[in-house]
This record gives sequence, structure tokens and C-alpha cells, in this order.
Amino acid sequence: MVDYHAANQSYQYGPSSGGNGAGGGGSMGDYMAQEDDWDRDLLLDPAWEKQQRKTFTAWCNSHLRKAGTQIENIDEDFRDGLKLMLLLEVISGERLPKPERGKMRVHKINNVNKALDFIASKGVKLVSIGAEEIVDGNAKMTLGMIWTIILRFAIQDISVEETSAKEGLLLWCQRKTAPYKNVNVQNFHISWKDGLAFNALIHRHRPELIEYDKLRKDDPVTNLNNAFEVAEKYLDIPKMLDAEDIVGTLRPDEKAIMTYVSCFYHAFSGAQKAETAANRICKVLAVNQENEHLMEDYERLASDLLEWIRRTIPWLEDRVPQKTIQEMQQKLEDFRDYRRVHKPPKVQEKCQLEINFNTLQTKLRLSNRPAFMPSEGKMVSDINNGWQHLEQAEKGYEEWLLNEIRRLERLDHLAEKFRQKASIHEAWTDGKEAMLKQRDYETATLSDIKALIRKHEAFESDLAAHQDRVEQIAAIAQELNELDYYDSHNVNTRCQKICDQWDALGSLTHSRREALEKTEKQLETIDQLHLEYAKRAAPFNNWMESAMEDLQDMFIVHTIEEIEGLISAHDQFKSTLPDADREREAILAIHKEAQRIAESNHIKLSGSNPYTTVTPQIINSKWEKVQQLVPKRDHALLEEQSKQQSNEHLRRQFASQANIVGPWIQTKMEEIGRISIEMNGTLEDQLNHLKRYERSIVDYKPNLDLLEQQHQLIQEALIFDNKHTNYTMEHIRVGWEQLLTTIARTINEVENQILTRDAKGISQEQMQEFRASFNHFDKKQTGSMDSDDFRALLISTGYSLGDAEFNRIMSVVDPNHSGLVTFQAFIDFMSRETTDTDTADQVIASFKVLAGDKNFITAEELRRELPPDQAEYCIARMAPYQGPDAVPGALDYKSFSTALYGESDL
Repeated sequence: MVDYHAANQSYQYGPSSGGNGAGGGGSMGDYMAQEDDWDRDLLLDPAWEKQQRKTFTAWCNSHLRKAGTQIENIDEDFRDGLKLMLLLEVISGERLPKPERGKMRVHKINNVNKALDFIASKGVKLVSIGAEEIVDGNAKMTLGMIWTIILRFAIQDISVEETSAKEGLLLWCQRKTAPYKNVNVQNFHISWKDGLAFNALIHRHRPELIEYDKLRKDDPVTNLNNAFEVAEKYLDIPKMLDAEDIVGTLRPDEKAIMTYVSCFYHAFSGAQKAETAANRICKVLAVNQENEHLMEDYERLASDLLEWIRRTIPWLEDRVPQKTIQEMQQKLEDFRDYRRVHKPPKVQEKCQLEINFNTLQTKLRLSNRPAFMPSEGKMVSDINNGWQHLEQAEKGYEEWLLNEIRRLERLDHLAEKFRQKASIHEAWTDGKEAMLKQRDYETATLSDIKALIRKHEAFESDLAAHQDRVEQIAAIAQELNELDYYDSHNVNTRCQKICDQWDALGSLTHSRREALEKTEKQLETIDQLHLEYAKRAAPFNNWMESAMEDLQDMFIVHTIEEIEGLISAHDQFKSTLPDADREREAILAIHKEAQRIAESNHIKLSGSNPYTTVTPQIINSKWEKVQQLVPKRDHALLEEQSKQQSNEHLRRQFASQANIVGPWIQTKMEEIGRISIEMNGTLEDQLNHLKRYERSIVDYKPNLDLLEQQHQLIQEALIFDNKHTNYTMEHIRVGWEQLLTTIARTINEVENQILTRDAKGISQEQMQEFRASFNHFDKKQTGSMDSDDFRALLISTGYSLGDAEFNRIMSVVDPNHSGLVTFQAFIDFMSRETTDTDTADQVIASFKVLAGDKNFITAEELRRELPPDQAEYCIARMAPYQGPDAVPGALDYKSFSTALYGESDL
């Protein structure tokens, strides 16, 4: 006779039992190995044997009653093998060999052997259990055989999260009872003594059957009887245990407890399937909800950015000029404020928007969802187009501002010049018309007439000398009109008055000359000396007036060369002063000679020279004025030279810094391109390296700020060109923005690769192998491959490609038909090839479980099986079911599931 303990230790499943080692339930041998620490005497404890008899008998009868029979005594009723074979047929659903109906011992042994052979055929290795012990009514061997059957047919196939058999059943119990107070399931003996765990299992699945909050931990018998009675009455689970036996035993029998608990598992297996299906659906819906939030965020950010661009462009395209330099300079300052304050945050928003878009597309690919297609007009390309339009408007606006300021500056200069020349001319013409209208020649003597003729000739000479000034005034007025000077009306009015007056003077001069010439024949004497004086004094006086005008003339220059040109011209003028002084002395000598002759001949002169109003005092006074204006002009030119030297210093200072910052930005752009291709180490190492690199770039920002300060000084000084550098502030700003955007995009690409790797379970070694393969076939080191290089890469990884298959793959990795494959597209493709994701069919199958195998599901079922937010999410989006078996309120879960993975309006 083999004792029960030894037999128990030898029961084990065979190689075909499907055990999966320590993590998955293992073989029966694995389970039995855990019983080595059980006390041998306890195994033979009568209380345990009593519990097993009652439990195993009830378990057998729960199946035998399906065949219309039952047993009373477990070690007696199985001795002939007939009910044992019937039990196996009921629980397996298979037919056993026909039993022998004889009453002899040999017939019984044969029947029991048929049952034992059937058990062995199911992968169970029975050691030391023979038909003779069963036929002889050996209770412990019979109980051991029934326990083996229970393990094989009721417990082995239980699987929860990759654990099976006893571990799977225990994990299931722990999961179901976790929310309940005073319940802590750690085993299949002590944890069940107070009865709360049994009640918690029932309440979790059928809360209407148990008032759990009214149960007390200190009343185990009541708790146990309540659970046993409810299970028998409502769940069709026979009472397999006695409450008093469990409470009165130091440690209840584990086999009895496991057998009874397994009945709960199978009773609730339908609910377990529904829970699994609900979990899958919740996972899919959570992914979809998160993606929808990301899409909404993108739409909102894109709308805000496009709205800002839409509002800003009209402002930049407004080309309505102002009337004064001050007003235009205020516009320029507003534009600088926009560039310094308002635009940089929008640059960051644009970069972040592109990063968010790429991250969203990666998440959609990883969850097997269709790519995100933004609303019309909100594509990344639309934003880039709008941004390009914005920058074009910026460039045009800045150029217009500077040109307009130059125009207004020239206008102010011309207007002031016009006013000066007009005032001088008007002062000269004052009284000339009255003088020309005099009829003094009618009563004059011959000498007086001759004097009047000479005087008129001098006036004509003076008039001719002023012709150039009148033409200059008209030319300046014309230029002011062409440049759209705001006060052109007053300028034109004044200019027209001068021109009309000039024409009148010409007409009056001509008339007076004719009158004088008519009487000239009657005149004889003329004072040649006074006449010579008048002829030489008049042009010299005009020269001095022109010199004074030029010395007081305003000037505007923009370069050191221009001011040096003015200084050179002024130096040339100063070189003519000695000759002019000699001319002055010669003219004054003529006047002195006339006086000397008059005095020597006792001639009484009438006073002033009758031929001219230019007296020696006037000549000396104007000459002194010229002498005073020369050093003032020297000082003004030297001040302007100092200003232009300062401007030149600002140009050189800006150029020196710009010639450092510009190449630095270009170098960093090239280095980033190189880093993105030659990435080494783990993705985390690459990410950390890129972030350190990004920090080093950000740390360079003070150099850019210094350049901005220098550029501000240049603009305030109204410096418009710089021959010392090819870099403008605009070039530097654009380069800096591109540099920040490029490093941010590169970091985002690595983050997406990490996301892809983690979501798809790609190892670091696989990722490095993918990168190495990609770099090897990226012949041009551009970060992308053409179709021929990509085909070669696929062949090198073991793909056998025909044209049709290759074209299919290209349509996946290059949906836009650009002819190029990026590293991210390659990684996505390889991850899809090596991993599995949820599919529409899987989600449909899960919904079908929740719907009880119906082709539709109701709102009540969704609210019962799913968390509230996800249930309402489905109800709001599911279309009514239109099938022939539809009922009121039926919802179409198939089209909803398909939409999650295909074209959708979600």
C-alpha cells in the first residue's frame, strides 16, 4: 500500500501539460514541490481528510448530476470504475472506451484502468496510483486521484496575466477582493477562515446578492454560511464546505478551499471575459481620447498663431507715409519693439507647434491610428506659408520705413534750402519793381541820363546774376513736388510768386532800357571811373552774397567720404580768398581814385555812386561777414566729420561682432546636421548630448544681445549701410531662429525615437543596429535615403523583395511620394514589422463580449461595463445600429471600432 503523502508528492503533469515555469503556474510537479514544507502529520489530519471528502464529493456531484446520478461515499462509489468513467466524460466532454459491466474484481480493475489511462492521456503523470488501490477502496489514494482530476480539469487552465494554475487563481482572487476592507488573500487556507473573502468574491460580481457592509469580521460562521448559501441558491455552486469545520480547524485544507474557489472562478468566467474585453476597449479609447486632446491643442495653437499672423501682416503692409521724420521714426521704433518683444515668443510657439505635430503623428503611428490631418488651412505647411508671408512683409516694411525716413530727411533739407534761397531772393527783389517803374529820366540832365543808363546796365548785370538763383529755387520746388512733400502747396505758391515777379522784373527792365536808350543820344558825359567801379563792385558783391549763402548752406552726409569731400571743397574755396581780397582792394581803390580826382579837380560829388548801390561800406561789411562765416563753416564741417568718424566706428564695431556671430551660427548649423547623422551611444545618451549642445547654444545668446545693442546704436544714428560686413541684423536673426528651431527639431526626433522604441519594445541594441544600417546606406549623409538605397537596406536585413512588395512598403514609408525615406519613417516601419498592436478586429471582438455576442450594444451595457467618462465617450460617438435584429437604443459598435483605425471625423 502506498501512503497518501508519498503518492501526493509524486502526482505531476507530463511534458504536454503546457506549464510555463515559475511565472506561469508550471507543472503539477512544480506545484507539488511547494508542498514539501507541509507537515506530514497534518496531511494525515482527520479534519483535513473530512474537509476533502465533503468538498471532493460535492465537486464530483456538481458534474455527475448533469448525467442524472451522484455519489454518497467517495471511496466506495468509485470502486467499480463506472461512475469514475462517467465523471471524466462529463467534465471533459469526450467519450471513454465502453466500460465492462461485470461484477468481478477484474472487471472493476479494467474500468478503473480505462479511467486512469484517460487521465494520463491528458498529460497527467500518475505515479504510485494503481487501479487496485481504487478498487480496494483506499480513501487516501482515491482522494489523491480526485484531486489530480480537479487540478487538471478545473484549475490548470486558469490563467491571469501570464500566470496559471494555482498562482493564476490566487492572483484572480487578490484582484477581485482588493477593494474590500478586512480582506487580504495571501493563500488558500488562513485567508478564507473569516468568510469575508468568499462574500467579497460574490459581491464583486453580483453586488445585489450580498450586503457586504453588514458583515462582521468577528462572526466567521455567519459569514461563511451566508456565502455558501448564496452561492448554492443563486450561482449553482453546491455547498462543498462546512463553516464549523473551517472555523474549528487551525488551518483549513488548501485543496478543499482551492476546489471550492475554482467553482467561483468558472461561475464568473463570463464576467472575467467581459472585464478583459472592457480593459482592452478602455485602453483603446484612452489612446484615442489623448490623441483627440492633442489634436484639439494643435488646432487651437495653430488657430491662435495664424490669427496673430493674419492680424500682423496688414500692419506690416501698411505703407501710408507720415509727414514728419519724427512720426516715421516712431513707426520705426514700433517696428523694432515688435521685433524685440512681440515676435520672439511667436517664433517659439511656431517651433513648439511643429514639435507637437510630429509627436502626435508618432503617437498615432505607434497606436496604429491614421495620421492626423489638421483642418483646412491649418496644416504645418499653411503655417510655414503664412510665416514666410509675414517675414516678406517684415522685410518690405523695414525697407520702406528706412527709405521713407531718408526721403523725409532729404525733403526737410530741400525745404529749408528752398526757404533760405527764396528769402534771399525776395529780399533782393524788394523795391525793384518800383525802381524800374520810375520816370526820372524825363527830367534828368544828360549827365544824369548817362548815369541812369550806366546804373541800369549794372542792374541788368545784377539781374542776370540772380537768374541762376531763381532757377535753383524752381528746381528745388519741382523736386519737393516729385518727392511728395507734405507742404508742397505753400512751396508752390511761394515759388510761383517769385517766378511771376521775376517775369515782371524782366519785362520792366526791358521797358526801362528802351526808354533810357531812346534819350541816350542826348547824353555825353559819363563818369567812367564810377561806371567801372559799379561794374566790378556788382559781380563781386554777388560773389560775396553767393559765398555767404554757400557758407550758411545746410548739408547732409552719410559717410566719411562725403564729409571729406565737403571739407576738400571748402578748403578750395578758402584758397580763393586771397584773390578775392585783392579784387576787393582793387574795387575800393577805384572808388578812392574817383574821390581823389573829384577833390583834386574841386568836383562836388552828389554823394553816392550814381551807378550802383553797392558802396565801399557794403563791400567791407559783407567781406567781414564772409570772414566770420569761414571759421563757423570750418567748425560745422569738423563736427560732422567727427560724427561720421563715430558712425564709422559703430559700423566697424557691429561688423567685428557680426563677422564672429554669423560664421558661428553657420558652423553650429553644420554641426547639428552632422550630429543628427553621426549619433552614437544610446538614444538617451544622444538626447542628453543634444540637450547639452542646446544649452551651449542658448548660452551664446548674450553675444546676440550685444549685437542687437550695437545694431540699435547704428539705427539710432541713421546709418544705412556697412561695407565692413556682409551680415545684416536680419540675416543674424533669421540664422539664430533657424538654429534654435533645428536643434529643437533634432531633439524632438530623438524623443520620438525613444517613444517608438519604448512603445514597440525595441531594444537599445536593435535601435543602434537600425541606426548603423541606416547610416551605412545613407550614402550622401543627408539624413534620408532614395528608393534604391532603401531597397538595398531592406535586402541586407533579409527581405526578399519583388516590385509589388517594395512598392507597397514605399507607400507606407513615403506616403507623400517624395522619393526619400527618413530615419523616423524607417524606424516606424521596422517597429511595425516586429511588434503587434491592437487592431479594429480585436476591438470589435471585445465589444462583442460586452454585448453578450449581439451585433449591437446598448447604452446601459456600456455604462455598466466601462468607466463613466469612456462609456459616455462611446455613446456620444456611436451611430444607431440599423441591422434587422435592432432594438430601441441599439448602438453600432462595429462601425465605431473600424472608424478608430480608419478614416474618421473624430
